[in-house]
Amino acid sequence: MFSKPAPKPDNRPASPLAEPSPVLAAEPTARNRPRPASLLAQNMVVEGSLQSDSEVQIDGLVKGDVRVERLTIGETGRIEGQVAAETAEVRGRVVGAIIAKQVRLFSSASVEGDITAEQLAIEPGASFEGRSIKLQRPKPAPAATPASPAAPAQG
Repeated sequence: MFSKPAPKPDNRPASPLAEPSPVLAAEPTARNRPRPASLLAQNMVVEGSLQSDSEVQIDGLVKGDVRVERLTIGETGRIEGQVAAETAEVRGRVVGAIIAKQVRLFSSASVEGDITAEQLAIEPGASFEGRSIKLQRPKPAPAATPASPAAPAQG
């Protein structure tokens, strides 16, 4: 009287979440694991060099050189030192040189120093006092040419 009815056969395909797929179950390797950005908050001050092989956002003050993969300087961010990065987005203030493949100065940016870059974008309203220098990639070495045989001496 209170027994459960026999289960009906289920012809629906199994839910993709029912069993972990090998792709989802595998641990990400160190190479393909996304690296989180580091944040230097507005109320923080760093005195000394800052170095990272990933993304860094600076909303505080750095008194020293900064060498990172990707740099974002927020509107309250300030750097007093040299910047070296693959890409640099500046909304705050930099007093020092910037060397990067790509540099973008937003309208709130203020830079006092030279900018060396392959690509430089400056929005209206940004302040830039310094030189803009085209970043030159090293040219590939020319292919070795076989030495020509020495000409016979004529006498």
